[in-house]
Amino acid sequence: MKVHLSKYVISLSLVSAIIWTAGCSKSSETTVEETVVEEVAPPIPQTSWSMTRGGPHLSGQIPASLPGQMEIAWTFSAGQMISAEAAILGEHVFVGTEDGLFFKLDLETGEELWKFETEDAVTAAPAISGDLVFLPSNDGQLYALSLETGEEVWKFGADDKISAAPVVVDNPEGEGQWVLMNGYDGTTRCLSTEDGSLIWSYETEDYINGSPAVVDNQWVVFGGCDAQLHVIGLADGSLVHKIPNDSQIVSSIATYKHMAYSGNYANQVVAFDVDLGMIAWVYEDRNLPFNNAPGVSDDMLFIGSNDKHLHAINQESGESVWKFRTGARIESAPIVFDDGLIFGSGDGRLYALNLDSGEEIWRLDLGEGFIASPAYGYGALIIGGEDGTVFALKES
Repeated sequence: MKVHLSKYVISLSLVSAIIWTAGCSKSSETTVEETVVEEVAPPIPQTSWSMTRGGPHLSGQIPASLPGQMEIAWTFSAGQMISAEAAILGEHVFVGTEDGLFFKLDLETGEELWKFETEDAVTAAPAISGDLVFLPSNDGQLYALSLETGEEVWKFGADDKISAAPVVVDNPEGEGQWVLMNGYDGTTRCLSTEDGSLIWSYETEDYINGSPAVVDNQWVVFGGCDAQLHVIGLADGSLVHKIPNDSQIVSSIATYKHMAYSGNYANQVVAFDVDLGMIAWVYEDRNLPFNNAPGVSDDMLFIGSNDKHLHAINQESGESVWKFRTGARIESAPIVFDDGLIFGSGDGRLYALNLDSGEEIWRLDLGEGFIASPAYGYGALIIGGEDGTVFALKES
């Protein structure tokens, strides 16, 4: 079990010895103060989770140490299954449900602050920037909501459902920000965050379920049901590479430096070199698909499978490093800390593992299965369950 060392402030003993001498006789007096030990709690990492997978790179990385054993701080009943990842910013949590409801909750207490209703399921994470929350819905709309009140500011309609989380980036050629969104209509769009006006669009030949990643602040990278990894220019949406692989890519990818990683429906994990426009390696294990997003560390890739295992793969070689078995298939993407990772399983448990060895550090049984991926911010882990419960966990 991982042990977190607390810092201590120690007031050193002050010892004074005063010796008087009168003639040939000696006398001495010694005064000793008690040692005072004051325990200081380790600081809470001030890390937000304002969009899916921790940011536009979609790496799932958290620049903090793995929390020790966690416990439930509060729960919130959202009423319907939650398959969407939450967002965390400041003192607030944002999460949607399969019946189209979207909630803003207090991070400390779980109190509902406002609620917004869409016309279909919310199956992907929101993105937050400035005073707006960008909410995708399967009703085919991307809603820009007021962060403070939940009121609609603008919306953009696609030709089919939006089941992928948007990401927000700075305009690479000037002022302002852009929101990037993938639609089930096979189109990637770049919109102005200010008013939802279309800046550029890019069409593929099939559905897109995964979010767009941004690599080197110049490329937008994503996979699709056309069995291609698409690399397009961030500035104008122009095609750079289309890299074919053996099957549909049905979830978000992860990126690290100039590499992109994804699972596919051919039961493979594929590493793509975005610079060169080619496949670097292919990992295969059993005849079961990898249909969720990977997480990455500096040298490894982590992804769950329908074979009930979390797989750790060497980033450079594509070789297996370790596997960890759970009690059900894993559709919840892992989040990766400096020294460990956390993920949910369909068996109703959260697992914390050592990065290098895959050794279990702790587990927490929450009683309902997980499709949604966890989000982590300000010392709290938020995850929604299949029975509609939002769990807020903090280190015990």
